[in-house]
Amino acid sequence: MPKPIVDEAKCTGCGTCASSCPQGVLEIQGGKAKVVNPDACIGCRVCESVCPEGAITVQD
Repeated sequence: MPKPIVDEAKCTGCGTCASSCPQGVLEIQGGKAKVVNPDACIGCRVCESVCPEGAITVQD
């Protein structure tokens, strides 16, 4: 099952990943992206591709 991993050291909390995710897997909490619904991830990798900081990787 795919799962996005957020590198909090790189994340700036811009929210691009959260607003781009079609499944609502990510949210911005405390100024950083957090995986809040990992079971909903479909592995589309949109979050990974839109992150301007390269802070997200999707593990299969």
